[in-house]
Amino acid sequence: MGTPGEGLGRCSHALIRGVPESLASGEGAAAGLPALDLAKAQREHGVLGGKLRQRLGLQLVELPPEELLPLGPLLGDTAVIQGDTALITRPWSPARRPEVDGIRKALQDLGLRIVEMGDENATLDGTDVLFTGREFFVGLSKWTNHRGAEIVADTFRDFAVSTVPVTSSSHLRGLCGMGGPRTVVAGSSEAAQKAVRAMAVLTDHPYASLTLPDDAAADCLFLRPGQPGLPPFLLHRGGGDLPNSQEVREAGALPPPPTREMGLRPSLWEEEGVPFLETLSGATLSWLKGGPACGSWGLIPFSAHAVLPAGPAEAF
Repeated sequence: MGTPGEGLGRCSHALIRGVPESLASGEGAAAGLPALDLAKAQREHGVLGGKLRQRLGLQLVELPPEELLPLGPLLGDTAVIQGDTALITRPWSPARRPEVDGIRKALQDLGLRIVEMGDENATLDGTDVLFTGREFFVGLSKWTNHRGAEIVADTFRDFAVSTVPVTSSSHLRGLCGMGGPRTVVAGSSEAAQKAVRAMAVLTDHPYASLTLPDDAAADCLFLRPGQPGLPPFLLHRGGGDLPNSQEVREAGALPPPPTREMGLRPSLWEEEGVPFLETLSGATLSWLKGGPACGSWGLIPFSAHAVLPAGPAEAF
C-alpha cells in the first residue's frame, strides 16, 4: 500500500466487463447514459481492450457481460482501490449491488486485500471518489452519503480523506478529475466549480486548477503504465461531441502544476512526453490495478483519447 506523498503510481492491470445487450434496452437511459449503439459499443469495447494491452502494456482481465446487470460495465462504482487494498462499495441503487459479487472475486484472484462495507446505512459509488495521489476527496451526492465517506477514511488511513458536496445529479468524478500529477481539471458548471472551491479549502497540497467548458471533458484518467520505458498517458473524452472544449484544446498546452518545493515546472507534456491514444468513439474504461499509490479509477465513458485541452488555469 502506498504512503502519503508518493503521487499517482504505476498501473499493471486493467479490469473490464463486456457490454450486455440489456444496456441498450433503456436501463442506460434510466441511469443518465446517452443512447447506445450496441454493436458499435461492443466493437469499440474490444478495440479498447487491445489498446490497453498493446499501447499501455497492461495485463487485461475481462469479465463476461451479464444481461441481468445492464450497468455492469460501469465497474468504477463497485470498488475503490489504492495500492493492494480494494474497498468493495455499496452502490446507492439496490439494483446495482449484485454487480460487486463478480468484482470481488476478480480482485481476490488478483491478490488484493478486500475490505467490505458492512454498514447497511452506508452508500458509496466509486465514481464519487477522487484520488489525487496524495489524498482522497469523496463527493457527498445522491449516490454517496457521509457514512460511505467515513468508511473510505477508515479503509485508507494513510491518506487524508475529505468530503466535497456535489450539488448536481452527477458523481464527483463526473465534474472533475486528475489531468496529471498535481493538476485538477473541472468543468465550468456551477456544481463543478463549487466542488473545486471546496477542494481548495480542504487540501494542504498545491494543485493547478484547469477549467474546461464541458463537465464531461473533465472526466479523465492519468495513467503511468507499469511496463518500463512506456510514458504516461492521459485518457479523456474527445472534442467531437464536445465542440466547446475542442475550441479550448486548440488554444495551447496544459499549464504546469505548481509545487511549493520546486516552483513552476515546465509543462507536464514537455517534461514527460505524454502521448495520446487514437480516437475511439464511445469506448469505456474501467479501474486499473497499480503498484504503490496508484489510485482507483472508475469505468468512464469517452469518445476519444487525446492530450488534455488547455483552458483558464490557476493554482489552489
